[in-house]
Formats: sequence, C-alpha cells, structure tokens
Amino acid sequence: MKSKHFIDLHKGLTSFVVLALMVAYQNFTIGPWVYLALHGMYGFMWVLKSRIYPDKQWEQEISLGRGLFLFGVLLLYWVAPFILISSGSEPTPPLIAAAIAINLMGVFLHYSSDAQKYYTLKYHSGLITEGFFARCRNTNYLGEILIYGAFALLTQHWLPFLILAGFIAGIFIPNMLKKDQSLSRYPEFADYKARSGLLFPKLFVPKYSETNNSDIAQNVS
Repeated sequence: MKSKHFIDLHKGLTSFVVLALMVAYQNFTIGPWVYLALHGMYGFMWVLKSRIYPDKQWEQEISLGRGLFLFGVLLLYWVAPFILISSGSEPTPPLIAAAIAINLMGVFLHYSSDAQKYYTLKYHSGLITEGFFARCRNTNYLGEILIYGAFALLTQHWLPFLILAGFIAGIFIPNMLKKDQSLSRYPEFADYKARSGLLFPKLFVPKYSETNNSDIAQNVS
C-alpha cells in the first residue's frame, strides 16, 4: 500500500466524522456547519487532487503498520472539530468571516502551487523559480498552515493551535529543509534561495544574478 491511501482515507472521512459529531452532540449551530463545509470540502478536494495530480512523496510504498501509524497521527486533525462541537462554543460572525477568508487563501495557495509543481515536473526537471514559487519555496506548506489555522481559529481553543505547531515543527519544517538540501545540487539554487523565503514570501530581495527562466522547472518536495 502507498502512503496516500491512508492519507486519502483520513481526508475523505473527515466530513462524515464532523457530521457524526454534530449528531452525537446534537449541535447544529452555525459554527459546526461552517466547520463541516470548510474541512469537509478540503478533504474532498484533497482526494480529487490525489487522483488528478498526486504528490510524489505520498506515492511511496509503506507497510500496513506504518500506514496505520500515519493514519493515527492524522487523527490529531480531528481534535479541532471535536472541541468545537462538544464544547458548544459559538464563534462570532467576524471570527467566522476571518476563518473563511484565511481558509480560502490557504486552499488557493496549497492546491494551485501543487498543481504548478506537478504539471511543470511532468514535462521538465530542475527548479521552478516563478509563479507560486517566485518568492516562496514552500507555498504549498504555507497554504496548508493557513487552512488548518483557520480550522483552529473556529474552535477558539489553544489545543488545535498546539497540534498545528507540532506538525509544523515535526513534519513541515524538516521536509522543507530536506528539500532545500536536495535542491542545493543545482548551481542556480543559491540565487533562488537568496530571493525566496523558506515558508513566507520574501518581498524585498537583494540583487542577484539573472537566471534563464526558460530552463527553470520545479523541485521534488
């Protein structure tokens, strides 16, 4: 089995889990409905993305035990809806609006940058230093952080933020640094690194030598 099978299963089940929590706690207020729409649709789109333009790093074969462990770690992402729904917390309209706006930006960055990476690499190899990756080397991770940050915001509780911080420190950042190390084999990477941020876009950059954009494609994360 592949890593993506366990990840896709978790993402695909999210809407059903959130709806089941709403039924179990008889909580059908606006907060849970908004959460269901945001997180549920995110999971559905993830499954579609996995079929249309899959991420290469999730195509690796893994054992059943490792896959179940991966699924178990991902269960932490369901802590946010559990807290929101079981506590009866009611997010205010401004908070809901902020969460929706942050989530939309996150989805745009995450799925669009992954699409750029997939279809560029399909026909070329090397670095992508334009588009979503012009000023940020990990736009997809930034988008994912915004997505889960929006979910945590809706709960109005510190624990989902702590869980997200754990994923950032334990998985996201190590993967970003590992990718940088892999990309360092390209001679043009030094210039690219100087004018792009690891996670956040670098808006003000030093002067750098011009690179031939026609030869640029993206890295494999």
